[in-house]
Amino acid sequence: MPALPGPIALVHEWFTPRSVGGAELVVRELDPLLDQPQLFALVDGESRHTGSWLQGRSIRTSFIQRLPAGVTHVQQYLPLLPLAIEQLDLADYPLVVSSSHLVAKGVLTSPDQCHVSYVHTPVRYAWDQMHAYLRQSALGRSGLGPFIRWQLHALRQWDLASSRRPDQLVANSRFTAQRIQRYWGREAAVVHPPVAVDRFRWDQPRDDVYLCLCRLVPYKRVDLVVEAFNRTGLPLLVVGDGPERARLEAMAKPNVQLLGRLNQEQVSALMSRCRAYVYAGLEDFGIAPVEAMAAGAPVIGLAQGGLLDTVRCLSSGCSQPTGLLFPHQSVASLVAALEHFHQQRLWHDLPAEGLRAWAEQFAPHHFRARMAVVIERAWALHQRELQARSQPLSVPLG
Repeated sequence: MPALPGPIALVHEWFTPRSVGGAELVVRELDPLLDQPQLFALVDGESRHTGSWLQGRSIRTSFIQRLPAGVTHVQQYLPLLPLAIEQLDLADYPLVVSSSHLVAKGVLTSPDQCHVSYVHTPVRYAWDQMHAYLRQSALGRSGLGPFIRWQLHALRQWDLASSRRPDQLVANSRFTAQRIQRYWGREAAVVHPPVAVDRFRWDQPRDDVYLCLCRLVPYKRVDLVVEAFNRTGLPLLVVGDGPERARLEAMAKPNVQLLGRLNQEQVSALMSRCRAYVYAGLEDFGIAPVEAMAAGAPVIGLAQGGLLDTVRCLSSGCSQPTGLLFPHQSVASLVAALEHFHQQRLWHDLPAEGLRAWAEQFAPHHFRARMAVVIERAWALHQRELQARSQPLSVPLG
C-alpha cells in the first residue's frame, strides 16, 4: 500500500475478551494495513492480557473505561455511548479509519481530516429489527418498555446524524449497503470482511450429520433449525451458547444435540466433517457460512441478507454452486430444502474442493487489498478537495 499520511487513527467500539467476532477480525486486518496506527476505543480490556494480539499496545479510551463494569459490560451504558465516542480527541490525525457496528463512525473530525468508516451494520435493534428486539427482550416487555422505545428513538436520531460524518462509507455486504441507503440515505462501497479460510481442512471424509454453529440468541433463529430437524429426523449438531439454549434443549428431539461452546480446534473439525452447514438467520454478512465452505461443507441457508453475496445456490443453475438457499424464514421452507438436499444426495453436486476454491476469495489478503484501494481513493479525493478549497476566489471587478 502506498504511503499514507501519518499519524493515522484506527477507531473501534471496544476491545474486550468476549468480543471476538467479525468486527474484531476487520480491525485486526486493518492494523497492519495502516502500519499499526494509534488505536482508539470506548474501552480496552485487552492490551494488558498476555497472549492477546493487542498486548502492550497503546489504546486511548473514553470515560466509559472508568465507570463501574465499564470494560466488562460496556453495552449497559448504551445511552452514554454516542456521547463517549464524541469525546475521543482525533485532532492530530489527518486520516481516521473506523470499524463501526454501533457508534465508532460518529467520532468528530474536522473538514481537514479524512474519515473512512467500515460499517458492519446500521444498528439492528434501533431500525428494522426494533419490534422483534422489544418482543424478545425482558426489558422491552416490562414496565420500562416505553422508556426503552424512547431511548431507541434517540439512538436512531443520533445514528442518522452521525452517518453524515465519514467521508467514505464501506459496507460489509450488498445487504448492508442497501440498509445504509435506506436508513442513512448514503452510498457505500462494498468490501467483504476477512475470513480465516486457511484454518480449515476441506479434504476430510464427511460424516452423515448436519451442523448449526452460532450464538444462541433469538434473531439467529436456531429455533427454526431445531424444529425443522425435529420434523425430518435428520441428525443435527448445534454448537454455541446463549440465552436461547435452555429453550432449544427443551424442544430438541433425540436426533438434535446441543454441544454448547466449543474451542476453535473442535469447531474446525466439525466443519471439516459435517454433511452440510445449516443456518436460518438473517445476516448482514455471515462469516460462519464462508468458514463452512472453506471446510468443504455445503451451506443450506436463508436466501436473504448477506448469504446472497456468499452462497451460490445449486437450484439457480449458476456455475460453481456452493449450497442450497431456501426462500422463506419458516420451518416449512427449511424442511423442504433439507428433504430435497438429503433425498437427492445433492452433496455429490457440491464437491468440497470447489467450495474451498470459492471461499478463498474471502481470505484476509483479499480484504486488505480491496480496503487499500478504497482508502487510497478516499484520501486522494480528500486531497483534491483540500487543494480546491485552498485556491483563492476570483471575483470580477466592476
